[in-house]
Amino acid sequence: MHSQAFKRIGLTGGIGSGKTTLGRMLVVRGFALIDADAISRALTGAGGAAMPLIQQAFGDNFVAPDGSMDRARMRSLVFSQPESKNQLEAILHPLVRKSISDQEIALRAEGKPLAILDIPLLLESDRRTDQLDGIMVVDCSPERQIARVMARNGWTQNEVQAVIDAQVGRAQRLAAATWVINNDIDDLSALQKQADAWHPF
Repeated sequence: MHSQAFKRIGLTGGIGSGKTTLGRMLVVRGFALIDADAISRALTGAGGAAMPLIQQAFGDNFVAPDGSMDRARMRSLVFSQPESKNQLEAILHPLVRKSISDQEIALRAEGKPLAILDIPLLLESDRRTDQLDGIMVVDCSPERQIARVMARNGWTQNEVQAVIDAQVGRAQRLAAATWVINNDIDDLSALQKQADAWHPF
């Protein structure tokens, strides 16, 4: 059971929304952040706990020369074969959940009042959102998402659109939001103002 005093806030947003940037701003303000993406990267990095399972399930072709997961190859596979996506998630999700739980326990032991859980696919995953005390959604238009990810990652428009199509729709994210952070202009100062003004309860 979670302590009644300890709050858990979900932070989510579509690819290219600026969610990670907002998370960094909230950390500077002193909030504790648990980053599911960072956990996943560690699990699938060289020597990561998920790598033996990934190699066993998908083969040596999905292991990069440095021992990490070949992200580009895996991304191509999971978007073309839904069963492969389910297989990868069955490996990663339990490990990610365990790491999140361990970090929450450590934060409660430190007397922290809340944790912000940065989970990109919060609404797409099997995590129960009713176990959270609120959901913060970073929102922007699909056009802005595409432009940002093309510039940041060097992807094609079709590659970005495929990711957007695989995520829940903008309307569904907004409907689930306790707080909406608007990041539809490329102005960090506007995002910073919202980060500075946000108070959970």
